[in-house]
Amino acid sequence: MHADDFGFGTQIRKSPYFDATVRWGAKGFSVYNHMYIPRDFGDPEQNFWTLVNDAILCDVAVERQVEITGPDAARFVQMLTPRDLSKMAVGQCKYVLITNAEGCILNDPILLRLAENHFWISLADSDILLWAQGVAVHSGLDVTIGEPDVSPLQLQGPRSGEIMQALFGDSILDLKYYWHRELKLDGIPLLVSRTGWSSELGYEIYLRDSTHGDALWERIMAVGMAFGLKPGHTSSIRRIEGGMLSYHADADITTNPYELGLDRLVDLDIEADFIGKAALRRIRDEGVTRLQVGVIIEGAPLKGPNTMFWPIKSDGAQIGKVTSAVYSPRLERNIALAMVEVAHAQIGTEVEVMTPSGPARATVVERPFYDPKKKLAAA
Repeated sequence: MHADDFGFGTQIRKSPYFDATVRWGAKGFSVYNHMYIPRDFGDPEQNFWTLVNDAILCDVAVERQVEITGPDAARFVQMLTPRDLSKMAVGQCKYVLITNAEGCILNDPILLRLAENHFWISLADSDILLWAQGVAVHSGLDVTIGEPDVSPLQLQGPRSGEIMQALFGDSILDLKYYWHRELKLDGIPLLVSRTGWSSELGYEIYLRDSTHGDALWERIMAVGMAFGLKPGHTSSIRRIEGGMLSYHADADITTNPYELGLDRLVDLDIEADFIGKAALRRIRDEGVTRLQVGVIIEGAPLKGPNTMFWPIKSDGAQIGKVTSAVYSPRLERNIALAMVEVAHAQIGTEVEVMTPSGPARATVVERPFYDPKKKLAAA
């Protein structure tokens, strides 16, 4: 298969690693932030085992950055999120929610602070560049907002630390969870953070000059192969095991933080008047009508992740939907994230999931499904 075989016009962008991923065996792509993302390198179960036992390298250039600079950058960024950023240091990353006036979620990105007045919002899949530029128009704040030439890779898995050590030397081992630093590799300008979308040890390597995409990919693969590194894609199995959200699946513009149990990302006591503050206060006081839960679905192993929302019923009435489902070969169970009415959200509740192959019995369980070290993204 050749790189030229993919393409539906120029409006879907290609990452700086696109040709390299095709050379290294990418078989299928999805679209995320108007850009191709490799979603298939053969066997997703093998991809999962490589991730949890060794390491995978993923092209996540689709995690576009919204860059915010200017004298009022910090004040402006705090307007966008209900999370208290007052103690966020230069060099730190934070998982944040971006909320609209109704208190609903527009994106759940990682925020990076590169300097006192220099931030990157590392996006999930929605157009926050447009939102941020729109919010800025009448804000009266002095900020500049754009999309820089920045393209992340994710190096994830238990051996990722050894690979990073081989690439960057011993000092990289001092990089703490949810912190970043600016580095060079063979003269290629990078920012490296200890973050990722896998619930495993991992790093994100943000390339700051897209002309070096091919060279960077090949260099990491060449060094990493001795440690079992394989090209891969973000694993649906591992991220559902870890209870990690996929925007547009587990959350969207109608979902609020309290429905997801993400109260820790909402600070209603800060002075800043962030967007959605009044609505979030009201939601907190009134309570929610639905909640995200984990679900174990009985029956034969699912052949792949769900491609539609599966209705959940109790006594014949629909009470929710499965948002992300997959078979975990490690847990030997069909696991799923679901949104259900509060009355059916208690652990142990039995429900019925309407799968494409017919109704299946299911039970509400704790999330995450697998988190041996209790090291989830608390940052």
